[in-house]
Amino acid sequence: MSTPVRFDLPEADAFTRTYWDAAAGGRLLIRRCGACARAHHYPREFCPHCWSEDVTWEDASGRATLYTWSVVHRNDLPPFGERTPYVAAMVDLAEGPRMSTELVGGAEPRAGMALTVAFRDGAPVFRAVTDGSPAR
Repeated sequence: MSTPVRFDLPEADAFTRTYWDAAAGGRLLIRRCGACARAHHYPREFCPHCWSEDVTWEDASGRATLYTWSVVHRNDLPPFGERTPYVAAMVDLAEGPRMSTELVGGAEPRAGMALTVAFRDGAPVFRAVTDGSPAR
């Protein structure tokens, strides 16, 4: 029997390999523009704000706030069906960019909640900061 195709693992290319290698090592990277100083995510070879190609990789703090979410109860693509229900989320990184991700850890989602990055299978996911301290 063949192994099912997984739809949750990235297919890194020459440009995004830096991002995915960092994530596999427990680091979240973003891109920052040298011309307008704005950060952006997802990784691109140019700044989506001013179109400059003067962009570099930067370690993100791993802090975020929950912007919005949806609880997914059905997904037929492997391995998502085994994870239902799960929380698909949009988070605002402390550095400014908004990112799509998954909320893990079982905390009840609420808009504005403090989050911190975690990693699953080399991909960034986020969990609630539960001890009252700021997200790392």
